[in-house]
Amino acid sequence: MQTDPPLNAAPDDLRARAFAAFDRLAAGADALGIALSGGGDSTALMYLAAEWAGLRGRHLATATVDHGLRDGSDAEAAAAGAQAARLGLSHHILRWQVGANAPGNLMANARQARLDLLGDWARGQGLQGVMLGHTRDDLAETLLMRLARGAGIDGLAAMSARREDLDMLWLRPLLDLGRDR
Repeated sequence: MQTDPPLNAAPDDLRARAFAAFDRLAAGADALGIALSGGGDSTALMYLAAEWAGLRGRHLATATVDHGLRDGSDAEAAAAGAQAARLGLSHHILRWQVGANAPGNLMANARQARLDLLGDWARGQGLQGVMLGHTRDDLAETLLMRLARGAGIDGLAAMSARREDLDMLWLRPLLDLGRDR
């Protein structure tokens, strides 16, 4: 059986950097969501955010998008929910109904579906923003993918740590940290 790391397992400098980013980006937001894939980045975000929220009196909720594109994706979503429950966080599984039957670019459709589903969920829960677990490594990967596709200057712009889109505030508080941290 897998055991969860204690909330204070993060080194103090990492915790301080993450908490400073949460404070800066989530200023004025009392209720936030976490997009929880169950992978290492979003799980680390959840543990750090849960500790931060407890200290700051903020409300957190989590959601996992199940695109239904792989066998076992429903079990992965349920496992992510179990991790959230161990921290006392509510969790919702959001299912993409169109899936592989959507016309056009599957990955682009899945990305847009994720944002739409998470935005609708957050608004329905009365959340003021959604935190995403992107790290500095994702910035580099995105830049390389865009370069390979021949993106122009606008297409090479970095991910924003805080942006408003689809009537929702999207926060990436771990962008200054590498995945290995």
